[in-house]
This record gives sequence, structure tokens and C-alpha cells, in this order.
Amino acid sequence: MAEVKVKRRDSIKPKDPKARAVWNLLLVLLGSVIVALSFNMFLVPNGIASGGVSGISILIQKVLGIMPALTQWALNIPLFIAGVIILGKKFGAKTALGTVLLPFIVLLTANVPIPTENPLLASIYGGIGVGLGLGLVFRGGGSTGGLDLAAQLLHRLTGIPYSLAVVVFDGGVIIAAGFVFSPEVSLYALIGLFVTSKTIDFVENGLQLSKVAFIISDHTEEVAEAILHDLDRGLTRLDGHGGFTGEGRTVLMVVVGQNEVYKLKQLVRSIDGNAFVIISNTAEVLGHGFKLEH
Repeated sequence: MAEVKVKRRDSIKPKDPKARAVWNLLLVLLGSVIVALSFNMFLVPNGIASGGVSGISILIQKVLGIMPALTQWALNIPLFIAGVIILGKKFGAKTALGTVLLPFIVLLTANVPIPTENPLLASIYGGIGVGLGLGLVFRGGGSTGGLDLAAQLLHRLTGIPYSLAVVVFDGGVIIAAGFVFSPEVSLYALIGLFVTSKTIDFVENGLQLSKVAFIISDHTEEVAEAILHDLDRGLTRLDGHGGFTGEGRTVLMVVVGQNEVYKLKQLVRSIDGNAFVIISNTAEVLGHGFKLEH
């Protein structure tokens, strides 16, 4: 593997363990506040039950008049206890704070002003707010428990794929919303769930999608030197063999930012116009020159 030469982008997360623990705690707290405010300002007033324990709490408030925060505690705490028993104490430490904190903030912010009664706007902006808050909680290493925890337990106990378990639980809540409110409200809930998932992806991965390129050339050394020195990016040499000829070839693998793709193609083309180049998206890259996680 070639020596890596990269431009380092330092993470904003503190390096000192104690400072990092405080930083993570602040992220979980801030994220929980954003989730609670979005829930009370947009989702509850418009009956947008877009899955999860929060969606169930909206349905129960409509049917029985019980405050959402109380329902969330009543469902989250038993799920948390079951999670500790089945998934272990390490899991419990990461989930305890969010499980107790989020319903408490939902209770404190229950009477915040309602900015809109338009269900479409509520599903979009509520979804953005909840996704932003959850993304911050996840970046702080926390969890809000809920039906995601139930999905983990179902996966562990039955072997059902985790993604399928999440769809089953969230889908059940959204279908129930169609009976409790109306089929139209279920459609708005689907919009909210979609926006939430995309916002979480944005918070966790950011806007700058990286690209990974695989290059096969008759001038491997020249291309490698250009990438290392002109593009100022590291690369990895992989051993490959032609499927038809069986001839051994060196494959260069390099990860670049979106804004560096054109320059990479121009560099390769200037050296070897017949080079075989594959460029594809990669959602996340960790390590020197990209995002540093601790």
C-alpha cells in the first residue's frame, strides 16, 4: 500500500476524554430539546403519528386523552429494562439518558405555541426538526429508545432483519393513525417519516458526499505520482487480475471530495487516455483527510 499523503480535516469533537463526554452529553441534551419542540409544535397538534413511541403517544392522546409524555415513559421504561436484560448493560448506558430525558422535555414544552395547522407543513417541518434532533442525539452516542429498541429486541429474539422490524413497527403506527384520524393523516405521517430519515442522514453524513475511484492503467506509476503530488490525495494499490486474460494488474483506489472529481479525471486522462476508471458515491469516509471519529 502506498504512503498516504492527505490534507487533514480535524473533527470539532474534543480530544480530551472528559471534554468529549461533556460534549456528547450536550449533543444528547440539545437533540432531545429539538425533538421535543418539533413534536409539540408540529406533530401533536396536527395528529402526525409518523411511527415510533412518539406516534403511539399521539394516538393514545387522541383516544384516551393521556398526555404524550406519560405514554412515552410508560412504553420506554419497560422497553429499556428489557433491553438491558437482553442486550446488556453497555447498551443500557447509552440509552438510559434519552429514554428518561426526552419524555421529560416533551412534558415541559407541552404548551409551546403552534406555528401552523397545515398538516403538510407540519409533516415537513416536524420531520426536519425530529430528524435534526435525533441526528444530534446519535452523534452524541445516545439513543431515545422507543420502537427502535423494540425492533432490536425483536431482531435479537426472532432473527427477523432489523430493518424489517423497524418497518413493521413504524408501519403499524402509521396504519393505526389512518383509523384513529383519517387515511389522509397517514399519508402526511409517511411524508414526516421520510423527511425525518433523510434529515438524520444529513446530520450524520453532511452535504459533502465523497467519491471513491478505482483506476486501471498501463501507466500506473505516473498516475499514482500525479494523484499523490498534484491532487494531494493518498491512494491504495490493490492487486487485480483480468477476468479474460488472467493478467495481473495494479488497481489504484483513491477517495476524493466531490469538488476534486473533475481534477482527478483530468489528471488520469492527461497521462493515459485509455485508462479504465470507475467513480462511485460513498456515503461516509472516516480517517485522515476526511472525518475523524473518536
